[in-house]
Amino acid sequence: MRAYRQMRWAAAGVGLAAGLLWAPVAAAEEVPDLPGASSVWQVPDRAGPAQSEHPDAARYARQHPGSVPPGVNDFTCIPTDDHPRPVVLVHGTDSNAYSDWAALGPRLAAAGYCVFALNYGGEPGGDNYGTEDMTVSAGQLAQFVAAVRAATAAAEVNIVGYSQGATVARYYVNRLGGAAIVDQWIGLASPTYGGTLFGLVPVLEQTPGGMQWARRAIPPDLVSPALEQQAQGSSFLADLNGGGDTVPGTRYTTIGSRLDEVIQPATNIALRDGSATNLMIGDLCPSNQSGHFRMPYDEYTLQLVMGVLDPAQAATPPPCTVVPAGTGVLEMILTEKF
Repeated sequence: MRAYRQMRWAAAGVGLAAGLLWAPVAAAEEVPDLPGASSVWQVPDRAGPAQSEHPDAARYARQHPGSVPPGVNDFTCIPTDDHPRPVVLVHGTDSNAYSDWAALGPRLAAAGYCVFALNYGGEPGGDNYGTEDMTVSAGQLAQFVAAVRAATAAAEVNIVGYSQGATVARYYVNRLGGAAIVDQWIGLASPTYGGTLFGLVPVLEQTPGGMQWARRAIPPDLVSPALEQQAQGSSFLADLNGGGDTVPGTRYTTIGSRLDEVIQPATNIALRDGSATNLMIGDLCPSNQSGHFRMPYDEYTLQLVMGVLDPAQAATPPPCTVVPAGTGVLEMILTEKF
């Protein structure tokens, strides 16, 4: 439990109530006050093993709530001269820190980074995270980053977000002052301009009351507030991207797949600001046809992330191997259902 106790101390050091870690967030200065929004967040501290496959990590996380990958959330970690910026990992929708980061987290820690990850955007009383209002989730991330900086004495951090986590992190950077703190933002499978969910979203939007009907007719765990905010054309994304999808002070990189199973069209992954770097794994390694669900466990993608964080590693191209389209999708679906 050392990581959780240290987190409580660090939170107090930046003026945050320790009980806030497990309670609905609305009172802290960084957190937008949204009437009716209810969301909880957590600093996981139950050490689990590293994983090489997303379905295995998701299954373990479901059986061991509150787990964190090895080497992650060590609040005694001191940044080195080689890696002075802690790396904060932000998970995706209906997921958690362990499920999405049990491969990258340990790898970063082994490379000498201080690595941290939170569980954000949870429904009170629910089992998973990343389902509630993303504006509130971004405020929770702001609190977590403040605690990380207080514990490590780091002036800046780098952030890697997967799926929804990329957009939550970008809201923090672009709208909550994070640009002064975040040196690099890296988005994996980022729904930058949203997804159409295989054409369903445009149909619902053109039907009077369509989105409201979907919220009532489809089980809540399939259409959460966060999922609706990630739909192409949502008011959340219109606000976030209005006037430009980046802000000065932070370097932005997206890593995506043209075969993304969730974000269509795949061009919606890319940032449209000329200063941003947009990478497509299929363009760099045509034999690798990994999609949305495999990305945080794809070896080629992980090496790309390491290279973006450390240019010295970018000098050695990651190995390009064959990954058939759809790899891991059925396993992820079965993991969620059984």
